[in-house]
Amino acid sequence: MKFAIRCVMFALLAAPAIPISVLAQAIELVSVVSKADSRTIDIPGEFEPFQSVDLRARVQGYVETVLVDRGSVVKQGDLLVTLSAPEMKAQVAAASSKVLEAEADRLQAESRLASLQSTLSSLQATLKGAQMTYERLKKASETPGVIAGNELDTALQTVESQRAGIEAQQAGLQAQRSSIDALRNKKLAAEAELHALEEMENYLRVTAPFDGIVFDRKVHPGALVGPSAQTPLLSIQQVSRLRLVVSVPEENVGGIMKGATVSFSVPAFPTRMFSGVIARVSPSLDPRTRSLPVELDVTNSGPLLAPGMYSTVHWPVRNPEQSLYVPRTSVVTTTERTFVVRDKNGHAEWVNVQKGTAQGDLIRVTGPLQPGDRIVKKATDEMREGMELKSASK
Repeated sequence: MKFAIRCVMFALLAAPAIPISVLAQAIELVSVVSKADSRTIDIPGEFEPFQSVDLRARVQGYVETVLVDRGSVVKQGDLLVTLSAPEMKAQVAAASSKVLEAEADRLQAESRLASLQSTLSSLQATLKGAQMTYERLKKASETPGVIAGNELDTALQTVESQRAGIEAQQAGLQAQRSSIDALRNKKLAAEAELHALEEMENYLRVTAPFDGIVFDRKVHPGALVGPSAQTPLLSIQQVSRLRLVVSVPEENVGGIMKGATVSFSVPAFPTRMFSGVIARVSPSLDPRTRSLPVELDVTNSGPLLAPGMYSTVHWPVRNPEQSLYVPRTSVVTTTERTFVVRDKNGHAEWVNVQKGTAQGDLIRVTGPLQPGDRIVKKATDEMREGMELKSASK
């Protein structure tokens, strides 16, 4: 038996060697593809109201009525809460009385000014007559013996007296005008005080700052409220539009484009797809998560969505630079290296690569490859370097 085995082994060793080309099997080759990276990744997002506010009283008072409750739909300008503050009504009444008093004083001063102007006109007319008398006597005195000398002096004194009276009257008119200006200013100050109090009185009526829904109600009639109160009156949120906040990983921020439409889904409606528009992008990364906060504007018809809901955003990843892609089956990974088998003049060549993201049946690779290089589609580590490749592809 041992002799027979030795004979068989000797016969095999004595047989001529079979060339590698004879052992090579037909192998399918494909080309390395170069294209831009375009894919989608799933990122969690959270909804926030487009606008949200806690309404507080701007003046101190007591809650008189609350016209809405949690879940109430409100329009901008709707009356929500009324407050009462009796002391403020007294202040408004006192300020209104000051305005009326200032106006009465002004009217009285205007009447006094008119009387002074009438007196001035009378004095000016008297001065004109005295002036004419003096001129006539002066001309007559040129003829000796016509008039006595003291008559001319008396006429001149009358003219000067009339002029002094007019000057005094004009000074009185100026003083009266100044008094009227002061009274006008007094009235304006009183009106400003009244307007400020009326504005504060308007704060006793709390209205909706925008269209929205009452998210929470904190007070009831009889509660004392004011600017320093810790508890707000109501919380209102605008939910007809929502902000969808997404934290995009640093390596995927290159393809962010404002105005682009992005789709997303929510657990509450698993079979329905929604969409939003990229509206705002943070200027800096979050240092804790190394991600970039991005806000999408979402029209919330129905409404079906609500603040606080989580969503899965199908984020588009776009890289304008060209990347190399090969079939997943072309990449061989061993304990020592990751490589593809390239056709080099009809023989196998191992080329080291690094794997990237996948797109369907293709995977992005980096390494010393060129677009159009022919590689084995289904490679294994049994395809040794230098082995002849008998291509089955054209």
